Amino acid sequence: GSPITTEERRLRDKKHLNDITAARLPPLHHSPAKLLSIEESIAIQIKQKEAYEEMQAKLAAQKLAERLNIKMLRFEPEGEASMQYREVRDED
Repeated sequence: GSPITTEERRLRDKKHLNDITAARLPPLHHSPAKLLSIEESIAIQIKQKEAYEEMQAKLAAQKLAERLNIKMLRFEPEGEASMQYREVRDED
């Protein structure tokens, strides 16, 4: 008979699919994919690569310091540590 609308067809197909299987698609938690220009894609990839390399360098430095048993301490040549060695003189 009469032609059905796309909405009716979608509902009919969905009902038919529900009759066939109990499997459901997981809910979409993130926004749908979007198209990027080549320039945007390259910029994102470069930024991600730099962040990855920086993280790898920090991790390598940390592992090396642990292996060599190096302790990093603060160094303040003009801070309170240098004040401990100065002589206290009375003005009298």
